[in-house]
Amino acid sequence: MGHKKALSAIALAVAGTLVAGTAGATNGYFQHGYGMKAKSMAGVGIALPQDALAAATNPAGMVNVGNRIDFGADLFRPVRSTQITGAGDFSGNGDDMFLIPEFGYNRMLSPTSSIGVSVYGNGGMNTSYETLNTATGGGIFGTGKLGVDFSQLFIAPTYSVKINPQHALGISLNLVYQRFKAEGLQNFNFASSAPGFVSNNGYDSSTGYGLRFGWLGELTPKLSVGVTYQTKAKMGKFDKYRGLFAGQGGFDVPENYGIGIAFKATPRTTIAADVQRINYSK
Repeated sequence: MGHKKALSAIALAVAGTLVAGTAGATNGYFQHGYGMKAKSMAGVGIALPQDALAAATNPAGMVNVGNRIDFGADLFRPVRSTQITGAGDFSGNGDDMFLIPEFGYNRMLSPTSSIGVSVYGNGGMNTSYETLNTATGGGIFGTGKLGVDFSQLFIAPTYSVKINPQHALGISLNLVYQRFKAEGLQNFNFASSAPGFVSNNGYDSSTGYGLRFGWLGELTPKLSVGVTYQTKAKMGKFDKYRGLFAGQGGFDVPENYGIGIAFKATPRTTIAADVQRINYSK
């Protein structure tokens, strides 16, 4: 049983390898930032809240952005390809344009507290190799189009409060929906603990929840520091793909945390940086 589980996990690893270029452009399947303003600054936001998407990075920042509604959208075009010795180069861009919308709302309850909600997504785990299976002599992985499609939606109700003029705390409830589909991996059925639940079963979905906590402090009028921590979100299982994923279909959202700084070098210039860790290995 252990041997079969290990081999079935290889199938997902192979599929994931085919999106390595996409993964490198983001943080695995996490976006490099949330909110258009943060994205324009390489994703920084732990110590620099700028809009009502701040809770996606550090919920403590929401009390600093005031009453506001924000909408945004990315047009995301990852370029995916793979090379197989003796068979050639293959494009994974059967689907190559993705619209990723986002929304944020924040309302001040008082000068020192706020409630809001940030709605955003994760993705980038998508490949579509139209000809790879047929061009490699009967298919290395299976038959038909080869690829995976994975996405997540977060809805994060948030409460944020200033405990004094310089320091704020925040908490978000992360309500998560995710969906997944795999195609063209039929050849891994033989190694799976659940044959028939590896590939070509259409979309499957799961839901779950977790928490995100944050602190934001103004250490001096020019220097702010923020800390954020998100718990692992325990998700329901992808039953249609319980022969592909380890744990009979389990795919939780990993724990992650970070620290950021923002320095007002001049009245018109702010220098900011974040360090983030995503515990995929856990």
